[in-house]
Amino acid sequence: MDAPVMDITLRLLAAAVLAAVIGLERELRGKVAGLRTHILISVGAAAFTLGSLYGFEGYEMARVASGVVAGVGFIGGGVIFRGGRGDGIEGLTTAAAIWVTAGVGLAAACGLYLLAVFVTVLTVVALELPKLK
Repeated sequence: MDAPVMDITLRLLAAAVLAAVIGLERELRGKVAGLRTHILISVGAAAFTLGSLYGFEGYEMARVASGVVAGVGFIGGGVIFRGGRGDGIEGLTTAAAIWVTAGVGLAAACGLYLLAVFVTVLTVVALELPKLK
């Protein structure tokens, strides 16, 4: 199947721009994974998804998407660490944002723009909620 260049370009740009919104929020809060990390994760997820959409047939597409979800979990695990005072774990929210950002890239790559935008908005709203103890 031939890949339409303009469509692929739009899908990759959507993945990057929407991830930038999430990443900027993390960056402004001084988190370890910020703007660049979130963009790279989303574009990477989109690239794998587009590769599977145009490079494989049948169930192989779903297998690549599930591999992206699992692989991004390892990256998210890298931002989770114990608090300096030994009183808890930090980085869970940023790890979750990384995981969701991969989903945004995957949705954008599939052309599900409304889903990608809505998930981005929900994510930023959730990140802006006050932390309750």
